[in-house]
Amino acid sequence: MSDVFHGCTVTDARRERKTAKEVHVKRSLVQTVTVLGTVLGITGLCVVLGGRSVKADDDDHGGYEAKVRIGFDIAPVPLNLKNKDIELVGYGSYIVNVQADCNGCHTSDPTMEYSVPGNPYLLPPLNGKRKIVNPAAYLAGGSDFGNLAPGSYEILSRNLTPDKTGRPEGGHTYEEFVQIMRKGTDFDHAHPTCAGPVNAGCIPAPFNGALLQIMPWPTFQSMTDHDLRAIYEYLTAIPCIEGPPAPSLLHNDCH
Repeated sequence: MSDVFHGCTVTDARRERKTAKEVHVKRSLVQTVTVLGTVLGITGLCVVLGGRSVKADDDDHGGYEAKVRIGFDIAPVPLNLKNKDIELVGYGSYIVNVQADCNGCHTSDPTMEYSVPGNPYLLPPLNGKRKIVNPAAYLAGGSDFGNLAPGSYEILSRNLTPDKTGRPEGGHTYEEFVQIMRKGTDFDHAHPTCAGPVNAGCIPAPFNGALLQIMPWPTFQSMTDHDLRAIYEYLTAIPCIEGPPAPSLLHNDCH
């Protein structure tokens, strides 16, 4: 029998079939790699862009959902969650208590920041087995940062807890809160710039008395709108602390 079929030998036909098979295999591999690359690329994009709706896995401690969960785990005071955005409260707690350490400045006094036992700065056994934030001084303000010049106004951290209106910082609206965080506006007008000799009721020029001094609002102003909304929502959920009697700057009407 002839090995020639339509002008081709059997060997040639086999070689052509083998070549075609190799091309098919290579093409399949390329397609597979392309598909995998696309899937992985989309997956990576979802993880990066998904933000609040997507998390890579339970070990993604940088993920939004993890921060919300941690925020609730570490909140040092009971939270009033009625009519609150639960997610924002948790995330706000994470910012306030982990990232910004607001209580570090807005406690009544550095020695009062933690309970005893439970103060991690103390020797055993006063340091306790775990840190315990002092709820009686939590974000109540009063830490004394001294003055900007001898004889000028003594700068105190403010009371951030909500008053009887439920709004934080003694009744500030969210719009006012944003202005405080982005521009440093002092709505209490506590320390105008001295127009004459320096005295205990003003701060010396060139300091701008219309702005909060010491508070790192120039750093906080770069926070996102979502971050600020979360902080505000969390501050509405913490207990009111009345503080010293009126007319003290630290006083809150809780009832």
